[in-house]
Amino acid sequence: VQLQASGGGLVQEGASLRLSCEASGRTSGYYVLGWFRQAPGKERTFVAAIKWSDNMTYYADSVKGRFTISRDNAKNTVTLQMSTLKPEDTAVYYCAADLSFSRLTYSFRTAYKHWGQGTQVTVSS
Repeated sequence: VQLQASGGGLVQEGASLRLSCEASGRTSGYYVLGWFRQAPGKERTFVAAIKWSDNMTYYADSVKGRFTISRDNAKNTVTLQMSTLKPEDTAVYYCAADLSFSRLTYSFRTAYKHWGQGTQVTVSS
């Protein structure tokens, strides 16, 4: 199973950006797909997740109201629409997927078995 993230770039504060994560290979069993981010010198932290079965979405408090996660079943793609970007959103963004879901652990990076390569998002002030 491969996850391919794309859509990063350099934008100004207040701008919008859309990240995409395309899943290939054995994807029928996925139960949750999430986005994490890692700023320089910091740990990788949870951003958002979507549960495959019912499209329930989950967000970190820092991005609620600004970011939206959604999926396109036909394309096996999950999108992270980011709006009103701030300099503190600057990070490498990773998509991740797993075959199981728990409301207790969906925000933990250790809950995800499959990871894509990162895509850089830089927000200038």
